[in-house]
Amino acid sequence: MFCPFCQNESIKVVDSRDVHEGRAIRRRRECLKCSRRFTTYEEIEVLRIVVEKRDGQREEYDREKIKRGIDRACEKRPISAEQIERMLADVEFCIHSKKRETVKSREIGKMILEKLREIDEVAYMRFASVYKSFGSARRFQEEAGKFIGDEKKKQPEN
Repeated sequence: MFCPFCQNESIKVVDSRDVHEGRAIRRRRECLKCSRRFTTYEEIEVLRIVVEKRDGQREEYDREKIKRGIDRACEKRPISAEQIERMLADVEFCIHSKKRETVKSREIGKMILEKLREIDEVAYMRFASVYKSFGSARRFQEEAGKFIGDEKKKQPEN
């Protein structure tokens, strides 16, 4: 491992702890050259998962591709990197718990939408606009209306 700041190889682990209900390890590391600290996450890679896309094509599960989509939806929103990592870990745990080698991209998208809905409504709408392929502003408005209606149902009446 290299320091992300100075590229030095001499790194020490300062702190380790389980995260994501024991499904990953968070390590605080310190560069022995520049003394800067950074965090890494280690996760167990259990199964090779194949993702079946809408058009029937299949490709190997790519965590970074999914993370990029979530990052775009969460851009300039008050969502921490840890929240995004936790979301990814939860989605991957759900995928692995299905004990299937193939999962549909729509299932993954639906899981992500559920997680984003709990965290941030703007990020949810951004992700939904891609996931649900809104073809018009009217379709986007309909989805926003559904979202607002669902939120009003959750609020207790005064």
